[in-house]
Amino acid sequence: MKAVILDAASLGDDIDLNPLRAEVNTLKVHDTTVPEECLERLDGASVAIVNKVPLNSETLESLPSLKLICVLATGTNNIDMQAAKRLGIEVRNVTAYGTASVAQHTLMLMLTLANRLPLYQREVADGAWQQSAFFCLLNHRTLQLSGKHLVIVGQGELGSRVAALAEAFEMRVSFAARPGKADDQRPSLHELAPQADVVSLHCPLTEQTRHLVDAALLERFKEDALLINCARGGIIDEQAALEALREGRLGGLGVDSLPAEPPRDGHALIEALDEPLNLIVTPHNAWITPEARANVVRLTVDNIRAWQGNSDA
Repeated sequence: MKAVILDAASLGDDIDLNPLRAEVNTLKVHDTTVPEECLERLDGASVAIVNKVPLNSETLESLPSLKLICVLATGTNNIDMQAAKRLGIEVRNVTAYGTASVAQHTLMLMLTLANRLPLYQREVADGAWQQSAFFCLLNHRTLQLSGKHLVIVGQGELGSRVAALAEAFEMRVSFAARPGKADDQRPSLHELAPQADVVSLHCPLTEQTRHLVDAALLERFKEDALLINCARGGIIDEQAALEALREGRLGGLGVDSLPAEPPRDGHALIEALDEPLNLIVTPHNAWITPEARANVVRLTVDNIRAWQGNSDA
């Protein structure tokens, strides 16, 4: 059995791929692959291992040997799933590999924003502390998390882990209703927004969640509330959130994703990092602890074994 990894560099060069090699006869590893190279590189392969390289219908139809696609991520939007099903190509992804990593990153954003670290770091670098009339700076009102209300959208494994960490800080946690789920009896984010000190998003990007946090919803926030998005870009209206932050209608904004990644054409939030705002933008790296990336390999091995077991049955 021949397997090919198309974009191994997306896992980093410090992750051991030997567990994958042990499962197949031949493993060909490519650090990066552009779509035009897929046909040549996957020729004769039974298994394609891919993170973000797109595999469209035309490509899949031209690969008669391909039987399994292992996605090194949860999202499968880069695969033409209908074509794969029609051609009898099984697609397996990995889930819950980075729960601890993303939850930790979420709490990092929450703590950093609560303490107005972007603002105080800028003032220290600019010499404000050195020139202070007394021993500390008190220029920005911080937020003590103990006793505050965290509203989470998404009560899956990740949202639940974030809730547990927040409760260790003595926060009160509420889960908002899942957008688009008609029988969800929990309060909506619209209802909970005026009570929230922190809102953290851990839901998928769907038609129901696109711009879930828009200008109208932001008007319902407390003026010192924190907004955190470690889900997908586009769940918040980033421009509306930036305007609220600039106008003092939002206490802090932390995002780990943007609608287009990498943001080769730039983005308003990245440009705003030069402004004195309580703003953090991280490069979609909440998931990248070595443990999480090793979990991706381990779970992919499990997927290959499960597929082999089904094929032998």
